[in-house]
Amino acid sequence: MIFSKDYVGYLARQTVKGLIEAKVIRTNNVGALVEPVNNGLLEELSLEDRINDEVRVILEAFQDDMLRSGASYPEMFKKVKNELARKYKAVL
Repeated sequence: MIFSKDYVGYLARQTVKGLIEAKVIRTNNVGALVEPVNNGLLEELSLEDRINDEVRVILEAFQDDMLRSGASYPEMFKKVKNELARKYKAVL
């Protein structure tokens, strides 16, 4: 993930604060609202990391075939990552 968890927490607090100030949402308990926003942001921002891990596992399984055929690891990584992003309907 490109952001620290502390920064994501800050973003969640600022997002909730901005939504309250814009009168998009109303709440008496800001803390109860920040936690699910923080969790949602963390999940969404860590999606690319999980996809990258899955790509590595897939390519590791086909490592011998790739060596025999002379396939480029970075090129295959990009192709497999794009396929998984499409499968998970992720925007990276």
